[in-house]
Amino acid sequence: MHRQPWRLGPRGERWFDLGLTGFLLLPVVPYLLLVDAVDGVLMVLQITPLLARRRHPVAVFALVAGATAVQPLVNDTPLWSQFAFPVALYSVARYAGPRWAAAALGTGLVGAAIAAVDWLRGFGANLLTPENVAAYSVTIGLFVVVAWTLGTLARTRQAYVDALVERGERLEREAAQQAALAAMEERHRIAREMHDVVAHGLTTIVVQADGARAAAAHDPSVTGPALATIASTGREAIAELRRMLGLLRAEEATTVPQPRLADLPALLDEARAAGTSVDGHVPAGLPAVSDGVALTTYRIVQEALSNVRKHAGPGAAARVGVRVEDGVVAVEVADDGRGAAAPDDGRGLGLAGMRERVDAHGGTLTAGPVPGGGFRVCARIPL
Repeated sequence: MHRQPWRLGPRGERWFDLGLTGFLLLPVVPYLLLVDAVDGVLMVLQITPLLARRRHPVAVFALVAGATAVQPLVNDTPLWSQFAFPVALYSVARYAGPRWAAAALGTGLVGAAIAAVDWLRGFGANLLTPENVAAYSVTIGLFVVVAWTLGTLARTRQAYVDALVERGERLEREAAQQAALAAMEERHRIAREMHDVVAHGLTTIVVQADGARAAAAHDPSVTGPALATIASTGREAIAELRRMLGLLRAEEATTVPQPRLADLPALLDEARAAGTSVDGHVPAGLPAVSDGVALTTYRIVQEALSNVRKHAGPGAAARVGVRVEDGVVAVEVADDGRGAAAPDDGRGLGLAGMRERVDAHGGTLTAGPVPGGGFRVCARIPL
């Protein structure tokens, strides 16, 4: 595994700056006590601002550069405290913007030339030659350039790391959003499945129960087939619910095959057994389609027939047509019932579920009352 680079925390950075400043101040004490108090004070003024070099790099550089500019007026020889200048320059290049860094670099190079002339003059007037000035200027300027380069590289690297961190956080947020959207889509899918299964099963059971109760007073023999249909429909609904809930609980749960186009005739027979007159046109030998398209087709017919039983009114007849042509599955379910006069209790949710299923496959769905009475659902689902 790659080792993470060692980094100082905020507290460590404060202690580091305190230690660096203290280290640079150590030789100042003998200057103050034994050598030259003026030079000692000047060294203190050049070094102590480094304590705030991270928080206020430009101000610290200005103070250090100002104290260094005063030095030629009182001293013509190098001082230990002048190591504070490249540190301050590094801090500007590291923590301030590139413009401030460029200004500090220019200031440092000008200061290198001034320092070369001042020190050579202090060493002896005979040493103040163009060759010596150039050599000293380049040598001192190297400290300035190296400090600026190291600070700029550190700032660039930090910006790169921050960009990587921001990108990682953005990708993490996007992944979380995608997971949330996927979970929401799965909840919608399960809600559609539950609605279709429960609505179809309970509608059939309620219709059969009401019919059996009304006919029992005149002909008790009709209650047997009605109760059988109720029991069969209830078992199928329970099996469907167990299948979906089993998928939610465990991957190893026992499942049954999803409804296919071949199961449509059985669905129409079930609707007829529930008392709905259904004229079905589902040709035998329909071509094989994907599981998703087959399930969507089955659920549309199932939900439309449930709506016929719930809303079309007594005696309404339904026509069902399913065909595969020109790369689409065309589904049409129409009835001759109440149409626009039918109550819309629950119909909105069923139609919304059908529309979501069709939209998921890039198809189209139209549903509405038919002129002259009745209601029609038409869907075209691309293969």
